[in-house]
Amino acid sequence: MKDLTNVARTETGKAHPIPLPSLATLETAGRETLLDHWRDIFAAPPPKGLSQVFLRRFLAFEVQARQQGGLPKDLVERIAREAAGETRKVTPALRPGGRLLREWNGVTHVVDILEAGCLWQGKTYPSLSAVARAITGARWSGPRFFGLTTASETPSARRGTNGKGAKR
Repeated sequence: MKDLTNVARTETGKAHPIPLPSLATLETAGRETLLDHWRDIFAAPPPKGLSQVFLRRFLAFEVQARQQGGLPKDLVERIAREAAGETRKVTPALRPGGRLLREWNGVTHVVDILEAGCLWQGKTYPSLSAVARAITGARWSGPRFFGLTTASETPSARRGTNGKGAKR
């Protein structure tokens, strides 16, 4: 079984181990007990106006995250990027009824956007990427293939790799 202690910091910054409450304890705890757990775990007063239900859910998530080793590294990095003001450009929303045209190897391909996916040559595909794959035989980003995003907006370009970890 995992160590169920948590290192909390007092207001002076001194670290001290505290036991994490069990999920069963949180499930039956009253508001004042939940507020005490919040102060113990975060070493800070809880935000005003949080409902008991929200306190319970937030604490349960935090207890489980700490027991399992914390948040995933990519999520922590994404939060840090967004906190620093770096925002990811959003691919334009594709609405049913839209139509995309793309010339590939001398052939113009027409894709209709449906509620259930994308229609190309009479067949429905779940995504633009699936259509791009069918057209080219290679794994393309659908939005990039159809010109909705540029190479610099794709995740692999932002990492400086080709998506497999190798530098370009």
